[in-house]
Amino acid sequence: PRRCAMPSAAVARGLALAALLVLSPAGAARQARRPNVVLILTDDQDVCLGGMTPLKKTNALIAQMGITFLNAYVPSALCCPSRASILTGKYPHNHHVVNNTLEGNCSSKLWQKIQEPYTFPALLKTMCGYQTFFAGKYLNEYGAEDAGGVGHVPPGWSFWYALEKNSKYYNYTLSVNGKARRHGENYSVDYLTDVLANMSLDFLEYKSNFEPFFMMISTPAPHSPWTAAPQYAKSFQNVSAPRNSNFNIHGKNKHWLIRQAKTPMTNSSIQFLDDAYRKRWQTLLSVDDLVEKLVKKLELNGELDNTYIFYTSDNGYHTGQFSLPIDKRQLYEFDIKVPLLVRGPGIKPNQTNKMLVANIDLGPTILDIAGYDLNKTQMDGMSLLPLLRGDKNVTWRSDFLVEYQGEGYNGSDPTCPGLGPGVTHCFPDCVCEDSYNNTYACVRTLSTSWDLQYCEFDDREVFVEVYNLTADPHQINNIAKTIDQEILEKMNYRLMMLQSCSGTTCRTPGVFDPGYRFDPRLMFSNHGVRARRFSAQSL
Repeated sequence: PRRCAMPSAAVARGLALAALLVLSPAGAARQARRPNVVLILTDDQDVCLGGMTPLKKTNALIAQMGITFLNAYVPSALCCPSRASILTGKYPHNHHVVNNTLEGNCSSKLWQKIQEPYTFPALLKTMCGYQTFFAGKYLNEYGAEDAGGVGHVPPGWSFWYALEKNSKYYNYTLSVNGKARRHGENYSVDYLTDVLANMSLDFLEYKSNFEPFFMMISTPAPHSPWTAAPQYAKSFQNVSAPRNSNFNIHGKNKHWLIRQAKTPMTNSSIQFLDDAYRKRWQTLLSVDDLVEKLVKKLELNGELDNTYIFYTSDNGYHTGQFSLPIDKRQLYEFDIKVPLLVRGPGIKPNQTNKMLVANIDLGPTILDIAGYDLNKTQMDGMSLLPLLRGDKNVTWRSDFLVEYQGEGYNGSDPTCPGLGPGVTHCFPDCVCEDSYNNTYACVRTLSTSWDLQYCEFDDREVFVEVYNLTADPHQINNIAKTIDQEILEKMNYRLMMLQSCSGTTCRTPGVFDPGYRFDPRLMFSNHGVRARRFSAQSL
């Protein structure tokens, strides 16, 4: 049964008139139906440290032809939880994917049973009659033998070309509609970003012209191992990582994992991160080519004007901030902020928007475009469609939740035995990027008067970090001990509310909104509630 409303009567009349002006029957069919949607998702692409700079064509073809969201975030700065949030429209505490492991619910049997049938692509296909196409990296543990291998094709996909496990550029296996296809290391036929581009063009060539389509193209770039296409391997020779004010400094007044980083970094660490930064940019040049090919093909097909194109990343990245060499996972802007560009019908060109948006909004937005009743979903996010259309007087959120459950091993990390058990992702000079108790939750607030981040850690210190980003955009000074106590109490309470929210309760007024209600009697004087709150994130 189809449960997606067709365009409104006025819109339908306009489309019918437009259809009369189109000579071919196929053209008329295209004009009268729901818009198509393309979602391009990169892997580990930052926006704070210049991650969009190499993408000149993408900027011209999407940003300048549409809207750039300047404050787009992810609720968890790690691949699998973030991708699960995109697919489900839910915060991690509601989809229960907490890290990149099977044990952390990444593409696990439990995920497949409880969440996958209700992802937005599944609704698009079953309820709205969309053809759906997936190509690229899905979830980090997809294809694991313990979870059905590459034979598992998630519900909701008409065409499925998914990468087994994590990002690679050569020597990988794809699930082609459930059958394994092995690729080698011949650039012309195996370089994954180009393979994804070619499969996408093939889909646009051979798909049905009588149904709208949704495409999700998920590139390996710019994730490690940062293998550039041969024609780009010498690009950006003079580029190095930005030396901004939080580069290679000691993270004083921060939780222990940041404080343990060696400052200043060794020359070899700096050389390593500069090299990584350069290579990341090189890999993105192939993504830029993919975007250009895709837009040209849509234009050639006469479908560009009826297609929304979204471009975003699953998380940000850091290269030397607070003396952490390279990774994501941290609560700071460079890791949780991502690019988000959108072009499509009704979107005016060359716009920017400062509203606080998150990747949990992508699913609701795309379902809204398809005419699906969002009240029938359990999604935590909001449709961006009013912002895309430029509606006046839109009531919008002023805060959202960031949550992460740290990864660590029971044994010591072999590169760093001195730090003992519980740490992971350590570098040779004994700087570790993650640990069991790098488990935190934050309220990120952006209102007319406040640009604030409030975070609590689930560690022995019950550590709190607070940043006023108006005065301190690089989050150098933790003001937890000096900020007004009433604001701290309200933020603590708001954090508890958001960590237990679901659906509409995730969209209630924030601390600085006119409709906010705060009852101090609901506060807890001890921290017992904190332990329960964090354990609820575990499986």
